[in-house]
Amino acid sequence: MKVAELFTTNAHQSPRVRDNEVDLFGLTHPGKVRAENQDHFLAATVHPEVTVHATSLPSIDDLPLRGERLATIILVADGVGGQSGGSVASRIATETVTRYVSSTLRCYHAAGSSHEELFLESLQDAALEAHNAVRDEASNRPDEKRMATTLTLGIAVWPWLYVVQLGDSRCYYYWNDKLHQVTRDQTVAQDLVDQGIMPRERLSASPYRHVLSSAAGAQDALPEVSRVRIDRFGSVLLFCSDGLTKHVSDEEIAHQIATHSGAEDVCKALLDLVLERGATDNVTIVVARRRARV
Repeated sequence: MKVAELFTTNAHQSPRVRDNEVDLFGLTHPGKVRAENQDHFLAATVHPEVTVHATSLPSIDDLPLRGERLATIILVADGVGGQSGGSVASRIATETVTRYVSSTLRCYHAAGSSHEELFLESLQDAALEAHNAVRDEASNRPDEKRMATTLTLGIAVWPWLYVVQLGDSRCYYYWNDKLHQVTRDQTVAQDLVDQGIMPRERLSASPYRHVLSSAAGAQDALPEVSRVRIDRFGSVLLFCSDGLTKHVSDEEIAHQIATHSGAEDVCKALLDLVLERGATDNVTIVVARRRARV
């Protein structure tokens, strides 16, 4: 499996982030033009946990029944389709991945190891299960001509972040005052640029820049996996739908991350910018950053 890899050096490596140091926040907004919000998102952490049904122990509450975080999950899905089709597609994709993570994905220990291929295959399987679930739902809704959704799924297993991409929602990695786009937009315009058919400087003006070449529920679903090392002081993760990037540049996103110390503040500041500029689409933003260790 081909995996795009970014920033793999160990420079500025920091200790493992504790649970109480994870600053995780997300929001979604319909914008000012669309009548319905067809975006969905998930921000969650995965923990080993013991559920006690009966015991003779006198102080069960004093036992560490919930273990330290195994992984952090961030997902953004931007629905595509007429009427309610897009909203249904993004909801089904998000629910399917959540079920997969909670019941099927069990190989977190393989991340970053010599057995990593097993973990990467599981991530692709999660995306394809979402794709199949949306296709199954669409087959039961003949009134919906199109039902699909983007799916940008990030699973952080210290010290790595793995991102599975379908569509053009994005994952960014901010570090050392620079913002890096981790994912590749799966659009017809981006494909033309990558193939050398269209110059990169024409990308922003292309009528195909928002036409998806791959999505969950679409005719083609081609998951792409990226990996980035995230154990650097001051690093920040940002996931978003294109409702953000239609109105706010990468430079402005970087500025808001640098200006605000909390994940919630970054999300709200970016949303305010989108609303000020017309908010022509649904917008979803999820930010994860490390709180200062005290």
